[in-house]
Amino acid sequence: MQAILTATGAALVATLFPFLCTSTGAVLGCIAHKQAADSALNRATMGFAGGVMLAASVFSLLLPAAERAEQQGYPGWIAACGGFGAGAAFLLLLDAILRKAKPGYSLSSFAITLHNLPEGMAVGLTAALAVLSGSGLMAGAGALAFGVGIQNIPEGAAVALPTLQRTQSRRKALQAGIVSGIVEPIGAIVAALLAGVAAVVLPWLLAFAAGAMVYVTAEELIPTACSSEKGIAGTMGVLVGFVLMMALDLALG
Repeated sequence: MQAILTATGAALVATLFPFLCTSTGAVLGCIAHKQAADSALNRATMGFAGGVMLAASVFSLLLPAAERAEQQGYPGWIAACGGFGAGAAFLLLLDAILRKAKPGYSLSSFAITLHNLPEGMAVGLTAALAVLSGSGLMAGAGALAFGVGIQNIPEGAAVALPTLQRTQSRRKALQAGIVSGIVEPIGAIVAALLAGVAAVVLPWLLAFAAGAMVYVTAEELIPTACSSEKGIAGTMGVLVGFVLMMALDLALG
């Protein structure tokens, strides 16, 4: 029991940095000035969020999902495709329900929050296994936590900025960003307590989150960013967001 508690504590500590980075990104997003809904800045903002989510779906979720599945002894494309399809179908159903029940909701904030759960589980699971096995995995857990944390800064902004545009409330935008990040410590604790089960299902959870994020990006963010004929601010935002997130993922692993 003591070993499990120690592993759970290590998992929680490992995800504090990613959580703080997400909150920092949300704060930076809230600093943005309020603009008209069709302004170039807001279209660029929505495009940036879409680009971040697309890159995160590929490099933070689908590729690691396939890699982890192969480490477990079966073809990576099975988990990547199966989880992706399930995540997209889930968001399709959820979108239809929420459109009737709660007009004006933010599907993008939900998707990023959902995507942070398996990331937190990955960091927490690595830290917990390092404690339980007594191996040299702790350095890897620290590196993973650092990489996820740096990537979470633009993701926190990607939650806060559309929320700020939709609600015109910096308080609500900041709250949305913090909530999206707090699921990572929660996921870490769950993964540590259920280390064996979490390791098995993690590839599917990663791909599931990717399907949800791509659905939101295609349904909500990119159409909003690129619907105007007043310039290419939205398109440039998508490209900048994608390149930034891809660079962070590839550089930090």
